[in-house]
Amino acid sequence: MADGERLGEVVHYFDHVQVAVVRLSRALKQGQRLHFHGAHTDFEQVAASLQVDHKPVDGAAPGSEVAVKVDQRARRGDDVFEVV
Repeated sequence: MADGERLGEVVHYFDHVQVAVVRLSRALKQGQRLHFHGAHTDFEQVAASLQVDHKPVDGAAPGSEVAVKVDQRARRGDDVFEVV
């Protein structure tokens, strides 16, 4: 299991552009280190590129859905944690 605070859950993954859409339960800021964890997923990376409604943002509030550019495949239902 992942250490750190749970930030949200992957609700969609766009394979052709390697973007995970995350529904946030806590605020997310650009530059935070994330841990994607699920039955077949387990990787960490920095949140370098975030978008809301196809517009670049520096952060997103709880309850919103944010697109995060990822280096590896994420899957619907994967948990997203902040690495502390």
